[in-house]
Amino acid sequence: MEEKKNLMTYAGLQKLEDELHELKVVRRKAVAEKIKEAREQGDISENAEYDAAMDEQRDIEARIEEIGKLLKNAEVVVDDDIDSGKINVGCTVRLYDEEFEEEVEYSIVGSSEADSLHGKISNESPVGKALIGHSVGDEISVETQAGTVEYKILGIERTA
Repeated sequence: MEEKKNLMTYAGLQKLEDELHELKVVRRKAVAEKIKEAREQGDISENAEYDAAMDEQRDIEARIEEIGKLLKNAEVVVDDDIDSGKINVGCTVRLYDEEFEEEVEYSIVGSSEADSLHGKISNESPVGKALIGHSVGDEISVETQAGTVEYKILGIERTA
């Protein structure tokens, strides 16, 4: 079975590559040192420091594997391939929320980059899906878990 492509921005790709480098070069070495020091203390069967270091090593290796899979299936959205007048992955969108009568701003990113606390929504989320392909001035209605939300698109910018 073919794994689905993981759409992401260039910034998201760079962030993952940087994290992978940090994990492989810095964190692996640091945890190996912790394990070595814990072993030198003698009996490891009741050594909390050794257990903690081994847990940390497992977490690091799991994250390295996870990032590897994300990068293997990564497809970076190239600005040149996108109609700049339409919303797509890599755009920051200014919207008018009809219900709350306020402006909101979202960056549309791939699912692995989504971070709602920082205004980054996935292209696979209900709002992200509804916005893709629309232009300034369009009004959209989105079915969310909280009910129907209505937005008017005020502006579209390419995210650097």
